[in-house]
Amino acid sequence: MKKSATTQDESPSRLIDARIQELDDWRGKTLSRVRALIKQADPEVVEEWKWRVPVWSHDGIICTGEAYKRAVKLTFAKGAALEDPSRLFNSSLEGNTRRAIDLHEGDAIDEDAFKALIRAAAALNNAHSR
Repeated sequence: MKKSATTQDESPSRLIDARIQELDDWRGKTLSRVRALIKQADPEVVEEWKWRVPVWSHDGIICTGEAYKRAVKLTFAKGAALEDPSRLFNSSLEGNTRRAIDLHEGDAIDEDAFKALIRAAAALNNAHSR
């Protein structure tokens, strides 16, 4: 990872920008696209940088965005508690708390279903923060 993506003085949004730029292939494009969808779904989402990965929060963590060699993984902190009628979750299904969406090169994402999942995760966090 480039030094610019680990500097503590930089804002989380800039660190995420640097990570996307660093991933100069389909993974960067995918991470950029899901980031835009997350912001569309929840305009009040807060971007954070934890565990050396992008984190999107609203009253708690909604999801993280990790890039691996063959997948971009979106791990939802409370995914097991979310309705997923479109069956977007396709990874980390065995746990009691988290669920993940693994996106591979060439995969299309159901944008409406994804944004609904983001809104549901934010609503769940909001209900638990009261």
